[in-house]
Amino acid sequence: MADVDVIVLGGGPVGENAADYAVRAGLSALIVESELLGGECSFWACIPSKTLLRTGHAVAAVRRLPGTTVDFDPAAVLARRDSFTHDWDDESQVQWATGAGIRVLRGTGRLVGERTVEVDGPSGRETLVARRAVVVSTGSVPTTPPVPGLDRVRTWGSRDATSAKEIPPRLGVLGGGVVGCEMAQAFRRLGSEVVLLQRGPRLLPAMEPFAGERVAAAMRAEGVDVRLEHRLESVAAAGDQIELRTEDGTAVVDELLVATGRRPNTASIGVDAVGLEPGKPLAVDDTGLVEGVAGEWLYAAGDVTGRALLTHQGKYAGRIVGAAIGARAAGEALDAGPWGEHAATADHVAVPQVVFTDPEVASAGRTEAQARAAGIDVRVVDIPIAVAGSSLQADDYDGAARMVVDTARGVLVGVTFVGQDVAEMIHAATIAIVGEVPLGRLWHAVPAFPTMSEVWLRLLETYRS
Repeated sequence: MADVDVIVLGGGPVGENAADYAVRAGLSALIVESELLGGECSFWACIPSKTLLRTGHAVAAVRRLPGTTVDFDPAAVLARRDSFTHDWDDESQVQWATGAGIRVLRGTGRLVGERTVEVDGPSGRETLVARRAVVVSTGSVPTTPPVPGLDRVRTWGSRDATSAKEIPPRLGVLGGGVVGCEMAQAFRRLGSEVVLLQRGPRLLPAMEPFAGERVAAAMRAEGVDVRLEHRLESVAAAGDQIELRTEDGTAVVDELLVATGRRPNTASIGVDAVGLEPGKPLAVDDTGLVEGVAGEWLYAAGDVTGRALLTHQGKYAGRIVGAAIGARAAGEALDAGPWGEHAATADHVAVPQVVFTDPEVASAGRTEAQARAAGIDVRVVDIPIAVAGSSLQADDYDGAARMVVDTARGVLVGVTFVGQDVAEMIHAATIAIVGEVPLGRLWHAVPAFPTMSEVWLRLLETYRS
């Protein structure tokens, strides 16, 4: 049995943050990880996917300036991706954990009782008991739709796409969410012919409608075959290729990426041993305590809670959890009210997100539909991104901005930008939403000229007119 205060199941960035903040609070922590320390984001999601996208975006941006000639080698993009994943070697992550005072145990862990975890590792089965808490941060896993034949052909998941060693001549993408859109554009720019099938009427359905519309138009302009409201009826092998059968014909591809969503990874981690249902999200309060479990010992953070399936939100929740465990261990009163030190309040009202397509989609807070569903009286301001900074950024710059204002309080509740290079502007929106900055005060936040941030001035002018 391990002599440790906090056991963390799952060593992705969420688990790393929870363990790190528990150690900072004076506790000992051990991470149980069955794959690579650093998890999905470091090795199969955020980092490699953005590396695959970055070169194509930079080249496209240069081509929007007159008098330029630029090209790139797809093999060099793959090599750069490999450098960021350290060729899928996590030694540097292990060194960081050790340096931070966190112990790492390789193996598959599962709950078997109160504060008790059973681990199957290289040296056999081991039972660990935490003195203070167990944190579940096992993330999420892909879902597969019930398409006839899909289970009988070779398919890619998101991991296969981001770790691909070669660029397929023809790529099929099933799903028009973030992963589907980003990988469709990345592989198109790397040289694949791409067909993207989306069952619904627009891409990026969780975001403002104009975002998906603009991304679809941009991808079509560069040759991606985007098919909306398109149901995949069946899939079959066609020699070494894959045949996609739809309502209006067939398409043959060399690889098929299934990107139809993810679900919390709780099916095989022993939650039934503590009275919870396997496969379901772990509902938590804002300190990260799992609901429905007696005592204050089981916590969860990140995708496994189903709250905000984004790496940065999971890391935020991990920091909250680690600090809350430390405070409870020290007998301190928790600051768990809205925006308190031990409350993940931002999960509810101020989640930022960037979709790294070209155009980029950057959002913070609620969409118009979400705000209205929450009973907020809102006014929506829509303007093109047409300022000196955007004109300098690219010839014929084409972008759009939306501001959602709570008219009763005079504060922002949502902002969305769509356009080249808008991602770095979204943190200003996040700060305004979290800080509940009155628009009268925001008027005095003068954007520097000539930057794209002048769009803030135009949004406020439009609102005040």
